[in-house]
Amino acid sequence: MTSTKHNEIIVEQFSKQAIPFAKISGHLDSVKILIDMSEVGNADNVLDVACGPGLVACAFASIAKSITGVDITENMIEQAKVRQKDMGIKNIAWDIGSVSPLPYDDNTFSIVLTRYSFHHFVDPESVLSEMKRVCRPGGRIMVVDVALPPEKVEFFNSMERLRDPSHTKALTHNEFQILFEKSNLKKCRQGTYSVEVELNQQLKSSFPNPGDDVRVQSLIEQDVGKNNLGVNAYKKGGKVYYSYPISIHVGLKE
Repeated sequence: MTSTKHNEIIVEQFSKQAIPFAKISGHLDSVKILIDMSEVGNADNVLDVACGPGLVACAFASIAKSITGVDITENMIEQAKVRQKDMGIKNIAWDIGSVSPLPYDDNTFSIVLTRYSFHHFVDPESVLSEMKRVCRPGGRIMVVDVALPPEKVEFFNSMERLRDPSHTKALTHNEFQILFEKSNLKKCRQGTYSVEVELNQQLKSSFPNPGDDVRVQSLIEQDVGKNNLGVNAYKKGGKVYYSYPISIHVGLKE
């Protein structure tokens, strides 16, 4: 599939997901970890790549000098602006644009980050290269996304492509490490956390093709106690819960 066609699928999916995505509580629970690992300060100019409804950008805005959020989906930017207004934040600018290439000059930002986006990219290596290009020497680059062991990743990818047709490929832990090594980023650090969701709520926030929601529900319910998908599904109070395993990778541009 071409990048152009895939971008059309992303826009279609996240135009629908813009409002429900912003309301999933687990997406806010982890922001403090990102703030701590990025070492953001009040002199930093931050770029949030594929910023979605602005959850991360608005959190970083309480510390950083300025924030720029860019996303290909107009509905996501609209939700981000609503959030910014509701929170009374002044130091954020929003752009509608692609990630490859990024619409910014070389060496513009002191921190360039992205969260929950790399599994949507056809060519994540080129996106990381663009993030590095627009980052200043001495600045930090942070990528936060789902990552799995190699023996589970294909099962996970098959399930996620059913739930979200814009899903391309989750990377393994080793693939992320290789990606950062090839980029020549220095002093690389890693962290992890998980985002727990309730199955029915997650499906209501998703827009799979007709019938695929039933297939996803069956796959996850059958994985309880097995964990072939790598999401640690379990039952509690008549409901099914599962978790997305998230990796944080931070590197320094020399």
